[in-house]
Amino acid sequence: MTRRVAITGLGPITPIGIGKEAFWEGLRSGRSGVCRVDDRVDLEGIDVKIGAPVRDFAPLAFMDPKHARRIDRSAQFALGASSLALADAGLSKAGLDPDRVAVITGTGIGGMETFALNFHEMLERGPRRVSPFFVTSLMPNALAGEISIEFGFRGVNFGVVSACASSAHAIALAGHLISTGLADAAVAGGAEAALLRITFAGFARIGAVSRRNDEPERASRPFDLDRDGFVMGEGAGFVTLEDYEAAQARGATIYAELAGFGMTGDAFHITSPAEDGEGARRAIEQAMTQARVTPSDVDYINAHGTSTEPNDRIETLAIKRALGPAAEKVKISSTKSQIGHLLGAAGGVEAIATLLAMEHGLIPATANYEKPDPQCDLDYTPVSTRRVIHIALSNSFGFGGQNAVLAFRRDDAGAAN
Repeated sequence: MTRRVAITGLGPITPIGIGKEAFWEGLRSGRSGVCRVDDRVDLEGIDVKIGAPVRDFAPLAFMDPKHARRIDRSAQFALGASSLALADAGLSKAGLDPDRVAVITGTGIGGMETFALNFHEMLERGPRRVSPFFVTSLMPNALAGEISIEFGFRGVNFGVVSACASSAHAIALAGHLISTGLADAAVAGGAEAALLRITFAGFARIGAVSRRNDEPERASRPFDLDRDGFVMGEGAGFVTLEDYEAAQARGATIYAELAGFGMTGDAFHITSPAEDGEGARRAIEQAMTQARVTPSDVDYINAHGTSTEPNDRIETLAIKRALGPAAEKVKISSTKSQIGHLLGAAGGVEAIATLLAMEHGLIPATANYEKPDPQCDLDYTPVSTRRVIHIALSNSFGFGGQNAVLAFRRDDAGAAN
């Protein structure tokens, strides 16, 4: 990294709150966003009935009705979250050259709701009932295009698709563009809206999701011995990134510095992480090396922590291999215990959770961590803990063996405890 990169704006849209204040209050209080969703999704014949929806999202707060009708729910989330991040950063008044502002977005699936609705319409009523906005709503890069058009940003613009690592990759790549001088600022993150019958059926068929239907709020239990799968959620998480010196010069609030990142591939299996944790280990080590920190410098890790048996066990192994003896002392927690797994949006939302934890000096607990798993034997923060966080990592690992780790350094001049 040549130029330093500052994070100056946060825009979360999550199952426990919209906007940084509501999201942080949800995290701090331990509130769960997991509930029965068979009141809104036809799940007959599917033995999974729970999810983590964003129930109070009002798209018309961010766009006009005509625009809202023409885009997928995931793009509505992306526009909303990026609007929140830009407003938080005050970038609309910063006098930036629009040709030097990048937009990098991530999603795991793209416009899945658009696909499902239009496919059903075609089968029931014929091909002429397919929307003329079908293709532009379906394509994964629509998120980046919509944000760019809405705000007039004409810099580097593309979408990233790497399953559950998508939005972490987007943030890392945006940071790289700024650090190497290809952009002066960026909007980056991800969105997902896939709480649909077909998606529930698909994840249920591969045995990846929890079936704890009678106890929704206790279903997502990362690192717990009784975990039985993840809980699918929806939402978006976007941040604004800027050249650090430029952000300082304009008096921006700097949440933290994006000090480094790691990106690797497992080359092992399409859904399961490598048993030795090698890919995740290398990504963690890359992020620390680029940030110029040692394992003992790391205060907090926001884990990928999906609540599946293999992920939590292998992520624990990867952390132990990457940090060595320091792994015994680092605080770890999983935001998914409260908001479920937001798929392609997970990395963006969890990066925001990490940054808020750094700002407030409080590590949110891993909810539902009740029965230790002997193979998951690190400190998963069962109770929220006060701690000044100087260095934090945010892990994101996706189907396909695609790994991304973000390293954040506290900005002591601007951070508040």
